[in-house]
Amino acid sequence: MGDEAQVKEDVRASAAQGATVAPLRLEEFLPYRINLLASLVAESLSLIYAKRYRIGIAEWRVLVTLGQYGVMTGKAIGAHSHMHKTKVSRAVRMLESRQLVMRRANRIDLREALLSLTPSGLDVYRDLAPAALGFAQRLVAVVDPSDRATLDRALTALTDSATRLAAEPPRGPPEG
Repeated sequence: MGDEAQVKEDVRASAAQGATVAPLRLEEFLPYRINLLASLVAESLSLIYAKRYRIGIAEWRVLVTLGQYGVMTGKAIGAHSHMHKTKVSRAVRMLESRQLVMRRANRIDLREALLSLTPSGLDVYRDLAPAALGFAQRLVAVVDPSDRATLDRALTALTDSATRLAAEPPRGPPEG
């Protein structure tokens, strides 16, 4: 048996053994499946804005958050979009350099700036919003209309549960 054939046979044997003894199967593990779905959705959605506007996922999140809320601090954008402050800062700098976002001093707290879309940024947001909503409609079209409310409730419940779990102190492996 050649090296390549031996490797394939080893992989098959290992997979067969793992299928019988593996307590955790990644393809069936809910957190993995949710993460995979989120990655695929983000990648697919980025095709709408990446080429046309030359922005990435982080810039998209900042732009859409400001489009929705108007004026926010970088810290508030990070909290809302679950992005690290470094990622938010880089995205804001890029959007500022493209004159899509502007900053002004926060008179209440001079350590932070208030961010908002420029008129050009607002134009981009208004152009992208219908395309993003259309993408979301195409994505959910595979779910039976009678199941969509259930899907929404399940996503809300999972998000609430993950938020609670993230706030808990870490647990070690079970003792025994």
